[in-house]
Order: sequence, then structure tokens, then C-alpha cells
Amino acid sequence: MKRLFSALFIVSALSTYNTSVNSNEIEEVIVVSSYTDQTLGELENPLHVLKGDDVLMDSTLSLGETISSLLGVSSSDFGSAVGQPIIRGMSGSRVKIMNNSKSLRDISSLGADHMNEVDLNDIQQIEVVRGPSSLLYSSGTIGGIINIIDNTIARKDFKDSKLSIGLESQSVNDGDSHDFSYQNNIGGFNLSLAYKDSEFDNFDIPSGAVLHTEEEHHDEEEQHGEEEHEGEHEEDLGYLPNSDFKSTSKRIGLSKVGDWGYFGFSYKNSESLFGIPFHGEGHEDHDEHEGEDHYDEEAHHDEDELHEEGEHEGERIFSNTESDIFDVEGSYIVNNSWLRKINYFFRSSDYLHTEQHAEEEGEDEHMGHDDHEEGPTNFENESKEFGAIFDLSNDLFSQKISLNYVEEDISIIGAEAFMRPTDNEELSIGYYLSKEFLMFDMDFGIRYDKITRNGSLAHHEEEHHDDEGEEEHDDDEGEEEHDDDEHEKEEHEEEIDFFNKDFSKTSFAINFGRQINDNLNISLGLSRVERAPSSVELFMNGPHLSTGRFEVGNTNLKSETANNIDLNLYYQNNNFSFKGNLFSNEVDNYIYLQDETEEDHEDEEHGDHEGLILSNYLQNDAKLEGYEFEISQAFSFDRGSLTLSLGRDSVSGEFKNGKNIPRIVPARNILSLSYSENNLEANLTYKDVEEQNDIGDGESMTEDFEMLNFVLRKTFTLNNESKINVSIFGKNLLDEVARNHSSFVKNQVPLPGRNYGVKLKVIF
Repeated sequence: MKRLFSALFIVSALSTYNTSVNSNEIEEVIVVSSYTDQTLGELENPLHVLKGDDVLMDSTLSLGETISSLLGVSSSDFGSAVGQPIIRGMSGSRVKIMNNSKSLRDISSLGADHMNEVDLNDIQQIEVVRGPSSLLYSSGTIGGIINIIDNTIARKDFKDSKLSIGLESQSVNDGDSHDFSYQNNIGGFNLSLAYKDSEFDNFDIPSGAVLHTEEEHHDEEEQHGEEEHEGEHEEDLGYLPNSDFKSTSKRIGLSKVGDWGYFGFSYKNSESLFGIPFHGEGHEDHDEHEGEDHYDEEAHHDEDELHEEGEHEGERIFSNTESDIFDVEGSYIVNNSWLRKINYFFRSSDYLHTEQHAEEEGEDEHMGHDDHEEGPTNFENESKEFGAIFDLSNDLFSQKISLNYVEEDISIIGAEAFMRPTDNEELSIGYYLSKEFLMFDMDFGIRYDKITRNGSLAHHEEEHHDDEGEEEHDDDEGEEEHDDDEHEKEEHEEEIDFFNKDFSKTSFAINFGRQINDNLNISLGLSRVERAPSSVELFMNGPHLSTGRFEVGNTNLKSETANNIDLNLYYQNNNFSFKGNLFSNEVDNYIYLQDETEEDHEDEEHGDHEGLILSNYLQNDAKLEGYEFEISQAFSFDRGSLTLSLGRDSVSGEFKNGKNIPRIVPARNILSLSYSENNLEANLTYKDVEEQNDIGDGESMTEDFEMLNFVLRKTFTLNNESKINVSIFGKNLLDEVARNHSSFVKNQVPLPGRNYGVKLKVIF
């Protein structure tokens, strides 16, 4: 907090600086939200928009890390490839990831080690949306929406042809990438192409960054000789094994635009290969940790070593993914007395994620390893989605009605399958209204969802025959061998229970905003958003080695209901501005995992769940509350402008019994210094992440860390039609040992160390 107060003092002092240097007006940048066709100044919703150029000229990162410097937004990582976004403490299926306002249906919600299958090459912007407009596009948006906008299907004619070729190099992982994009209007048709290929090796980490089990339990460490651990500590290597990442993405789109609207289609394909830097193994040594409390979602996999030398020497664990998305979309302009236009779309997506084991890194990783005793595991998601939005706006107000239908089939097949196939259907209708109401600008959204999840659970029949089998063995000890074979077959028979779960839910949100004077705007948001349990939360029943648990779903789960209050304030006077948000979110029937205690484990009568901790999905009422604020001061000079800003965000979460929700992100202070002139931009960002000691039972606290990042961009104009953009970036310049508290593997998989890089983009 001392660092925060010091920074506040600096910004306050600078805000009183003689404004004679600020006589030049700073150019206003107007960004339009794709959701409501409104500029940011007209939206009352808490909203961030990250410009595409800021993403394209920065280092290649996961989605979560790309937007983690936005206030209220953070990331839960599982290595460099996986970074799942968190909005105000909400993550997983509570945060919807979308592309061009259509949901991305990968399998990231099935595991903390699964990536969001997004393509951030040649995008226009990334939007972070909460409130009424988010209800128009997706169900269960308790946390909010992250929408990635690209121009693959052009909605306006391309005026000029554009060819872009890019190169990137990073030091922390000896990585490089190359990309190109092309767009042109040919014969009245808009053609768009984009391609990117990246290859990053294992990333470097600071010395001592990896924590092992014996380092977390000091009393156990004394019982082990130093020679037993010699050569086992990955931190001595200077890099994190199995943290490599390769990816290739391709897009092609074609559209026709006219006075009647537009129509187009696109095909997107992405493939990736990445190592899994942590993979828990079943074990039988729970007695070593007797007395520990393994409550809730804490990553109990800390008991499993990152790579146990005796069992996994030379073994590589990695994942392949492949995604195919076909889109058809268009807009028909009606412009009659009550209907302005109709936007419609169809999306078909096919996603495959394969986890594999290889004995040696030299093997062909793209081939299946069926000869390995564990074999590959395939996670598949096939979906089809139809949608339409009817724009009923007029000169007095803006209003829209949306209809949406989704069919989604999820299956897991292989050695680590922890859930049987599920079929999902969603039928939704949404309504959005924006108008002036009395003294306020009002935004209102309501959505009704009808969701069906069909799944099944398999139960081994062995436990029903144990006693009977013992009696038969005593009485008929001399029976023939085929009787024993028949009994063994009987022990492995399964009983399958089928479930058809229907959820009908209604969500609404309303915002009231008012401009008090020329300098001050305030708004108040109220919402009640329902989320149906996911397929995993309902039907999971098996070992989930990436988290070191045997996870069991609950078919009796009810829908979550989040009741949120949001107060926002924005003040601007000349070149000084202040933004502040206060929020409180009470979630009824909050769904979470609860780990068994050692006592529970010892009392089990049948098996020990393959040596893993038994974790059950349960519900409890919870409350999350927090704030975000940012103050900034801009200075204009003859050649450019300088902006200094300080932001802070904080969120806390508790269950109604007073226990903390696990893996809640810690408070952060973000200090940013930006300078721009003509074709030059520079940004220095200092992120002060505080320690997190408000932890749930079984969790361990996370130490604070400081992150210093730098980006310098320069544009060189070759002629009137061509230019070269050069970007030099530095990440974690202080080479800090940094961990995301929200990560399941924060101790074994720290964030990368110091990283320098350069990006070059030539535009013709």
C-alpha cells in the first residue's frame, strides 16, 4: 500500500502542473462497440476495448495474459499456451469467450490445462462487456463477455487492397512467429485472408521459481536426504520443461456488400501443440499428509511432483488441438416503420483436443502413441448454432430482439476419460433497450434460456458383489478356473444411469446513467443473471490428473443466480480524469469443488479413487465484492503527448459460512506511462501484485510480485502506400518470480522470466 500512496501522490502533484503546456487539444479516439453500435461514451456498461493494433504489435501471449493488464481482468494460467481470463473473480463457464459476437465452443471449461482456442492475428479489437448488452448475445454471463472482433467477413467494402507481412522473435523461449494477412475488393466481392505460424520453446524462469512438495512442507523436508532430490529440481535448469507451444491459424472470408446489407461466409482453422508442464499422477501416499484439510478447489496436486524421476524419466506429456469453424452471416436492411434490419448467422464448429504421452521427445509428437500404457485421450466438441437479431430501433430509442439455438455434443474418449458423452441444447430469446428515461439514460436487457443437458454416469458393479464373492471363495475354493474368470468379468460390469436435465432461466440487467455536468457522469447498474450448471459440473466422474483429483459431478445441482450491483463514476476536467467502479455480487447456489479430508479418505470402504483426492461438486451461497479505479493526467507538448495513469483493482469472495472462495485474484496496482508523437509510441507499465493471504481451507498463500513491461512502436513510411511498423517489447524486465494465485499450478508453473522481443510488420 505504501507504493500505492506514493504513486497517488505523484499523479496528484502532476495534475496540478501548470496547464500551459496542455493548450493543445488531445485528439479524441472514438471506438464503437460491436454489440450496440454505440460509442464508448454512450455506453453505461462497464466496458473495456483493446485496440487491435495494441495486440498485433505486442508479444504473442495467451488470451488471458493479453488482457490481464485491464482493470478487473486477470488470467489463470497453465503454462504459456493456456491463459483463461478472469473478470472480477469469475472464470470458467461464467465468462463467455466470443468471436464476432458468436460463442467459441472449445473445451476450455473441461479442464484448467485446456486453452481458449482463439486467433488473435489481424484482429480489430477485443471487447470486455458486462451488463445489459451482454445478455443479448450469450447465456450465463455472470462474469461477462470477452468478444474478439476480426474482419474475416467484411461488413463494409474494402476501399483499398492491403497486404501485411509480419515477423516476431522472443528471447525467453527462443521463439519466433510469422504471419501475413490480405484483404481486397475483387469484382465487387471482399476477400480476406490471414495466416500465422508460431513456435516457442520451453520458457526460461528465474532461479528457484519452481516449488516442490518438500519445499512446501518443511517438516517433511528434514526426513529426506539431500541426495534423494539431487537433479530433480527443475528450477536449476533455468527453464520449465514441457512449457513449449506451437500453433498455426488460417482464415479465409468472402462477402458481398450492398444497399440491402451484406452476406458472407468464412472458414477458420487452427492447430496447436503444447507441452503440459504439470500432470498429476495417482499415488498411494496420502498418509504422509495426514491432518491436512483439502477443502474446496485448492490445487491439491501440489503433493504430486512435476516429474517423478523414477516413474516418468524421459516421458513427455503434451496436447494437440485442432479447430474448424465455418461461419455464414449477413444483414438485411428493411428500414420500414418498425423494423430497421435483421442480422443473422450460422456457425458450425468442430474442436478436437488430444492429450498424449511420449517416452522420448524425439518421437513424432503428431502421431498417436497407442502403444503407451496410458494411451491418448480425445476431447471433442461438435456444435451448430443459429442466431438472428432484429433491430427495432427508431429515432426515439434503440431496441433489439435476439433468437438463438445451439446443439452441442461433447465427448471424452481414452485413458483419462472422466466424463461420458453429453448432448446439449439451448434455445434463447433476448431483448435489449436503450433510451432516455426521465433524467437518465437507461439500458435494459432481459434474456430467457431453455437449456437441456443429456448425460449419463457409469457405476462399477464390483462393490455390489464383493461380499458375495468372498463367500463363494470360501465355500468353493476348489472350483474350476473358468468360474474365477466369470467372477472377474462380473466385477467389471458397469451400470449406467441416464439423465435428462432441463433448466429454464431468466436473466435481466438494467443501467441508469446521468451526466451531472460537463465533467461528471455517474451510473448505477443492477442485474440478476442465472447460469445453468455445465456438463462437467453435472456429469464428471473420473480422474482429472491435471488437477490431481478424482472429480465427481452432481446431477442435483441447481442454476446459479448472481445478483449484482454496480456503481460507476467518471470525471474529466481538461486533461485530468478519474474512473471508479464499486460492485457487489451475491451468488446464490455458487458451484464449487470440495476436496475430501484425510479422515474421509481413510474411512472409504471401496478403493481410494486411483490414489487421487476425491473432489465433489457442491453448492453454497457466496458473495464477491470489490472496486476498480483509475486516475490519469495527460500533458501535451509541441511534438507529442504524455499520459500518466494509476489504477487499482481489488476483489474479495466469501461463502456464507465465512470461508474464503479459493483462488480469488489479489489486489493490484497498475502504473502506466505512455508517450506518443507522430509515428512513435512508447508505453511503460508497472504492475504491483499484492500477496494473497485471504485463502480457502487447504490453499496456500501467494507472495506478491512486481511486473515491469515495456513496448516501443515506430512506424516508417516508405511511400504513400507502404509502411513498416517496428515494435520492441520487454516483459518481466525485473526477472521476478511471479505466480498467478488463481492458477491450479502456481507453485510448479510460474510465469516466464525476463523476455525481450521484436516485432516487424510490413504493410503494402
